[in-house]
Amino acid sequence: MPLAPHDNLWAWSIILPATAGVIIRPFRLPEAVWALAGAGSLVLFGFLSWDDALTGIAKGIDVYLFLIGMMLIAELARLEGLFDYLAALAVEYAGGSPQRLFLLIYLVGTLVTVLLSNDATAIVLTPAVYAATRAAGAKPLPYLFVCAFIANAASFVLPISNPANLVVFASRMPHLTEWLRLFALPSLASIVLTYIVLRLTQHRALKEETIEHRVPHRKLSRGGKLTAVGIAAIGAVLLTASALDKQLGLPTFVCGVVTTGLVLMLNRQSPLPVLKHVSWSVLPLVGGLFVMVEALVKTGVIGHLSALLHEAVAQSVPKAAWSVGIATAIADNIANNLPVGLVAGSIVASDHLPASVVSAILIGVDLGPNFSITGSLATILWLVALRREKIEVGAWPFLKLGLLVTPPALIAALAAAIW
Repeated sequence: MPLAPHDNLWAWSIILPATAGVIIRPFRLPEAVWALAGAGSLVLFGFLSWDDALTGIAKGIDVYLFLIGMMLIAELARLEGLFDYLAALAVEYAGGSPQRLFLLIYLVGTLVTVLLSNDATAIVLTPAVYAATRAAGAKPLPYLFVCAFIANAASFVLPISNPANLVVFASRMPHLTEWLRLFALPSLASIVLTYIVLRLTQHRALKEETIEHRVPHRKLSRGGKLTAVGIAAIGAVLLTASALDKQLGLPTFVCGVVTTGLVLMLNRQSPLPVLKHVSWSVLPLVGGLFVMVEALVKTGVIGHLSALLHEAVAQSVPKAAWSVGIATAIADNIANNLPVGLVAGSIVASDHLPASVVSAILIGVDLGPNFSITGSLATILWLVALRREKIEVGAWPFLKLGLLVTPPALIAALAAAIW
């Protein structure tokens, strides 16, 4: 049952501050605290029933399973030194060339994002790149920017490359062949244009730098090799599941648990170090956001936005696609792409929309966050990883860089999807 008009205002007075809390993190409280506070307040004050709240939480089951599986395998890879090994290998193959190292880290970041999701690039590749570049005598920041930007730029190559993909499409996930038909060319445009512009912005910093030809690093352990094989196997399983039009959450969860269990068992290691460092707070964060979006459905916002979009589609499909893609990209940086993706997913699920419009929405959700440090969970996690290394990147410097790097990639990706 829809809420009364005055109740809508009260519900919004809870949702907006809670969403702002997720993005800004006042008092340095975790993002999950604000999401749960918003969700709990909506239920406590009667703007959302327990049944509706549980319905909202249940809508995210596939996402929770996906995240658990990916976080387990990513943390296992970190502990086994797989990412440190890859970063050190990139330094050695660079042969003392900062420009070549920049490209190699970009390629590694692309691979990690495509196969392990953008959050893995932010959480585990970023510290490895920092350590490897410091050991090579390089200034880490230009290479660390690679991790931030490729995490979003390559996040729609495959359905598994970004949890937001599962949020937007939910049970309407396209077959793998259909996905590749829709997003292969836009993804290529996004990856290539992001690299070209980012590389140009870092030209002076790289030109002035000299780096070591080799850095000390340990050999890849048996556990690391098994983890690499496990990641390849997970990729194969998930691609198969996608090709068979199956939801990706449960296969990801099973693959992550089985791979982690096998590696730990063969190495006779305790699971506690892996479980301890997994970012479990992401799950209540996403659950709280699902509940708040359920409240938005009750306030009629989703229905209103859906009606506006359908009116635009009726007038011109290409114009509607361009408008919604750009608007979604901008909205990501105001409200973060997780809540924006949830709202977009509700709109996509509400009625049939042209493929180009849906593609534009997803590109906006996935690539749009590259404008600012608050645009996506992956970028926020990247920022946290930098702060652990005592590196501060302010909102304004990142925005200036994002305003240069993102528009060409966004326009090229949207153009490839719409025409």
